[in-house]
This record gives sequence, structure tokens and C-alpha cells, in this order.
Amino acid sequence: MKVVSDLMINVPLITASTHITKARRILRDDEFREIYVTDEHRHLIGCLDITDALRVTDTKSNVTVEGFIREAPAVRPADDIRDAARLIRDCRTDSAAVVDGDGSVIGAILLSDIFPIFINRHKLQGLVADHMSADVVTCRPDDTIPKIYRLIVDSGFTAFPVVKKDHLIGIISRRDVIKTGKLRSSIKNAADTKVERIMTTPVLTVSPEDLLTTAAEMLVKHDIGRLPVLQENRLVGVIDRHDMLTALNFTG
Repeated sequence: MKVVSDLMINVPLITASTHITKARRILRDDEFREIYVTDEHRHLIGCLDITDALRVTDTKSNVTVEGFIREAPAVRPADDIRDAARLIRDCRTDSAAVVDGDGSVIGAILLSDIFPIFINRHKLQGLVADHMSADVVTCRPDDTIPKIYRLIVDSGFTAFPVVKKDHLIGIISRRDVIKTGKLRSSIKNAADTKVERIMTTPVLTVSPEDLLTTAAEMLVKHDIGRLPVLQENRLVGVIDRHDMLTALNFTG
């Protein structure tokens, strides 16, 4: 099995005094879900989640990240990637910081890089129904970007199935919203940009009766983070990488 250093990547770092507008720009441009916060010696303090970064909507603000820092998962370069997977699963993050012997951040390891390795090495047992989340927040195609912004901040979810007349017609993710470059202007100017203009369609789906391993292989093949679950064309849940990690015992 690989160790953390085999998959470690370089990541941008910020300090507690960094303006949250700058942190938000880094998260948007580099497409990370979290960014790691260190002291002046690069010692790990915690992380800033992009959902928290979105709470400050002004384009210019003196607010720093200090009040938004969360506890961050951390591993060492020689740790088994199973240790990183366990931490990422338990913390529900998309990465773990990699620190050296004195706690200085030297990189990160991403869930998106770890996940395919486990799926290729392990045959997941059970059905999608055994591990999916039935707690699904949806939106409509005529919802505006400011409403999606509120859903992101209030729910903490990373994506929302788009439903019209009880039928799934698309999915919109936090990344879709951020990539448009219209989030802040839409909120500030009460613009009427609609979900249907930026949602992803068609949507890959699975059913509750599908094998968990089938769903996992779809995530890997299409490099996506989640799948809506449909039963008789009705949305009944969502399953993502974190859900599937719960099915692994990380012993082999």
C-alpha cells in the first residue's frame, strides 16, 4: 500500500491574518475545498473551509480568516494512505494536511487521489441503499444564484440536485456556482441568474439496488464526487465518496 508522500501535492497556505477575500480567491482559483492555515513558521493551526469563506460576500473586506478556522486533519509523509483516508472520512474534508516532524505543513493529500486506489484494491460490499444519505436538499431550475448561495452556507452541502415537477433534471455544485464568477455580483446586485443556466446536465445516477462497487466505479470513471440516487425516477438520496469510505475497513 502506498504512503502519504507518494500522493502528496503542494498547496497554497495562509495565516490567520489573511483577509478572507484573498483566501476565497485562492480557494476559487485553485479549486480546493479547504485551505490550510499556519503560523509564521508554517506550523499547522487549522483550515478554512470554502463554505465559511463564502459567508463574507463583500468583494473588499478587512475581515480575516481568524474567526473561521476549523480543526484540520493532519498526517505525516510516511503514514499509510489508509490513515489519511480514515481522517478525511471522519472529518468529512476533501484533504488532509501533510506535516513534518515539527508540525510544519509541507503539502496535502487529496481524497480525489486516494479514492481510486481503494476502489481498485477493494471490492465494496453491499448496496447503494446501505450507505446513501437520504437527507437531500434540492433546488429548482428557476432558483437564483443568491438562493443557492444561502443553501451552500446554511446546509454545508457541496451540491444540490435540480428538480422540476418531481423529476431530476440536473445538478448544481458549489464549484459550478463559484466558477461562473457571478456569485458575489449576483448577491450584491440581486441579479436573477438562474440555476438552469449553470447546472450540469444530464446527470449520472444510480438506484438504491445498485451494487456499491458499481457506484464507486462510476465516481472514479467520471471523476465526480457524488451521485443522486433514483428509485422509479424519484430522487431518494445521494451517495458520495465519504459515504463509500465508510464501507471500507482499511485492513488490507
